[in-house]
Amino acid sequence: MEDWTEKYRPKSLAEIVGNERAVAELKRWADAWNHRTPKKRAVILSGSPGTGKTSSALALAKDYGWPAIELNTSDARNATKIKKVATFGAENETFDDNGSFVSSHKGGRKLIVLDEADNLYEKIKDNGKNDMSDKGGKRAIIDTIKITKQPIILIVNDYYNLIKGSGENLKRTCKLIKFYNPYPNSIFGLLKRICISEGITADLKVLKTISDRCKGDIRSAVNDLQSICLDKKQLDIQSLNVLGYRDKNKIIFDALRDIFKTRDIQNIKESVSNLDEDPNSVILWITENLPVEYKDTHDLVKGYDAVSKADVFLGRTHRRQNYGLWSYACDLMNGGVATAKTHEYQNEKYNFPLWLREKKSSKSYRDTRDSIVGKMSRLCHNSNRKSREFLSIYLIHMFRNNLEFAVKMMHKFEFTEGEMKYLLGENYSRELEKSLHPVKTAYGKQIENESVTHDKKEKDKKENKQQSLFDF
Repeated sequence: MEDWTEKYRPKSLAEIVGNERAVAELKRWADAWNHRTPKKRAVILSGSPGTGKTSSALALAKDYGWPAIELNTSDARNATKIKKVATFGAENETFDDNGSFVSSHKGGRKLIVLDEADNLYEKIKDNGKNDMSDKGGKRAIIDTIKITKQPIILIVNDYYNLIKGSGENLKRTCKLIKFYNPYPNSIFGLLKRICISEGITADLKVLKTISDRCKGDIRSAVNDLQSICLDKKQLDIQSLNVLGYRDKNKIIFDALRDIFKTRDIQNIKESVSNLDEDPNSVILWITENLPVEYKDTHDLVKGYDAVSKADVFLGRTHRRQNYGLWSYACDLMNGGVATAKTHEYQNEKYNFPLWLREKKSSKSYRDTRDSIVGKMSRLCHNSNRKSREFLSIYLIHMFRNNLEFAVKMMHKFEFTEGEMKYLLGENYSRELEKSLHPVKTAYGKQIENESVTHDKKEKDKKENKQQSLFDF
């Protein structure tokens, strides 16, 4: 069975799914080659796997009639191989489809594509003894770009892995074009067109699920569709059972790298806008990793100053319910932190915010507390704030110092066993379990009788007397 990712690979840039801005930038760069050799002779297409980088490069070659010379991961990408293929191709002229010579001065072009360039080999020594056989790849491609007469495209998943070490010069010699994960609706449209082309009747919920699950990875979405269409011409929701759960890495780490590694405000804004996070969460990621990244004290102070001002705007947003202030907070926490640095740092690992980890682990604890507060507020006719204050200052201590009172109040407020464990603490839970059953019956009947008598009195007097916390 033919691979659908190749069968339905875009034949032109107009067929690329999503990333309209990146495609437009790529076309402008290619148009510049039709007039003269541009200042940036190479472009770097950077983005997550499956976002259309390689497809865009090959579609560009077809649109402009440029023969493509590809080097991918199946090739050895050491200095020797790059000089043999890429450098010779970049220096020499080209021929048209009929075999006729076409000078580069008359528009004769060929496109050199280096896929997964972030895996280029550098000079590596084995414990200081012998050089490895693959070395010098980055330096060779930099030398090629400097002398090229032909357009070059480097394709990477991790831009920062490419430019570190000897690849630093690539930042100055190449134009960076970022590809982002397409929206699910765009991928949904592609899957629908494939089903029509293959004569497959599909429940739209199936296509929607696949497009949501792939998290912007077009290649994986097409592969998933093909896997469930095997020997089928009709898809229902049960067809999804053959698919396993695909856990995708969050692009928050890519956004952090943009903030900490670059000063390109526009790119940082685009990266952050593609996050499925609100600014209150993003600022926690930045705060957690700022001291990990910025080792210079001056840079760290300036970075935290920007974060603190962003936090002020986030607080005003919450208090005033004016979400227009979010933009100021985002500019400070993203652009402010990015421009605070005066050094370049090599850190590549970022940490999950400690506050979020602790909050997640304490969610059950907080849910129990909020349930207790809610019951107190309903019975005592006061605000949650007052109940929370009374709970922390008085009620917990009263429960732990008087078990008989605790059992009585358990029935009065209808506290669950989990809520009682919260109030009494782990050291008191066993004592409660031992004492609960003999005390429960007596107090249960007493409270029931008190409740009936009270209701009768209220009905007879026809008064709406508000019950206080101490009116038991």
